[in-house]
Amino acid sequence: MTASRTRSRAENSGGLSRRDLLRAALVGAGGVALGGTLAGCATPDAAGSGRTAVMIWDLFSGGDGALMQEMVGVVASANPDIALDSTTLAWGPPYYTKLAMASSGGRPPEAAVMHMSRLAGYAPGGLLEPFDLDALADLGVGEEHFAPAVWEKAQFDGQLYALPLDTHPYIAFHNPTLIQEAGLATPDGKLDLDAVAGADNFLASGRALAEVTGETGVGWGYQRDPAGCWRMFWGLYSQNGGGYELTPGRPAALDEEAAAEVFEFLQAMVDGTVAAKNQDGNAASARFMAERTGIMFAGEWDLPMFRDALPDVGATQFPAIFDTPANYADSHAFVLPRQAQADPAAREATYRVLAGLLKEGLTWASAGHIPAYQPIVEQPAYQELTPQRDYAPAAEVAVFDPDAWFTGGGSDFQTRMADAMTDTLAGKAPPRTAVTRMLSEMDRFLALPNPA
Repeated sequence: MTASRTRSRAENSGGLSRRDLLRAALVGAGGVALGGTLAGCATPDAAGSGRTAVMIWDLFSGGDGALMQEMVGVVASANPDIALDSTTLAWGPPYYTKLAMASSGGRPPEAAVMHMSRLAGYAPGGLLEPFDLDALADLGVGEEHFAPAVWEKAQFDGQLYALPLDTHPYIAFHNPTLIQEAGLATPDGKLDLDAVAGADNFLASGRALAEVTGETGVGWGYQRDPAGCWRMFWGLYSQNGGGYELTPGRPAALDEEAAAEVFEFLQAMVDGTVAAKNQDGNAASARFMAERTGIMFAGEWDLPMFRDALPDVGATQFPAIFDTPANYADSHAFVLPRQAQADPAAREATYRVLAGLLKEGLTWASAGHIPAYQPIVEQPAYQELTPQRDYAPAAEVAVFDPDAWFTGGGSDFQTRMADAMTDTLAGKAPPRTAVTRMLSEMDRFLALPNPA
């Protein structure tokens, strides 16, 4: 995808070399080298048991971590010939640094979880190995089982480098009682996406909700939340037909008119009536759970928290504020870190484990995630899950971070983009200022050497 209106301005060794260390630190930190040591990567010793050892790294804590361990237990029981070890590491840049260093050193786990938004920083540099489509097909896993947008994002250079576990979009939660009082509900009590489609209609709907709550209509916390800022902007920018060009050695390019229109809308939204001014994510969530706003923009992973406070909480895919259907999302996916010496038995066992975990997607969906393996979504049991079934269509119009080695979940790129938006979102600068600052920050990343 290229910009429609652009601005004009002028080694695979088994050991861990100094270059490998630098590359791992840069890729893992999204351009910022971090301290820390490489965790041990050896798989459990299964020689004495006659079982094949498979180790998987993940970054799931809390409720997600418990669900993943439940799924791992089911798959382990179904494959008694495999010694399965699931290791959880802390989420964030350190996780990606350790994964990159392990792959560079040739002693990684058999598989690992990665946000697909980080794939462009790993696949090009040889840190990952592609999946064998025939081996996956033998296990009932193929392209036809995934939403096209998700499957496409899992590719690099014509090969599959990520096996998507889920799609986790940025969506619109709603309070059924409040939207009903504001006249924004469908006959079955869901948020009427037609009523809130278009910038003018959405803002009018926010004001109608504010009259019902006596405070504000919409919850969105953008202060001190770089990821939330970026998700909101990139989703709306994609809806507005915006393209991009992030090519090393050339100036960054965005559709500046489309980007400015997004910021014009966001400034109109955070006017103190539609949505609160100068609000962070915790405050926005608290207001929504206290029924002081009727609609809340957040990731679907917040469903358990919201449902504890509002048992009948509803949710839909992101409203169509602009013309093109699009919903910002990311995906947790399994990847195959590069092995110094591939073990065919371990690889075959790894494929069985990963296919098994995909097919336990109904368990994973209970936390709010949309299973990437579509046969799960089509099951009657999934269709009974509310509000999960109501926002599942977001996977069909998912848009991911731009493809560049420095972008993606937990990256410094998102922090820099949010910093560039701060004054504009606070009403201290015009929309064009945010666009100019974002382009400048993109240029800084493009000037850095690609560690791959």
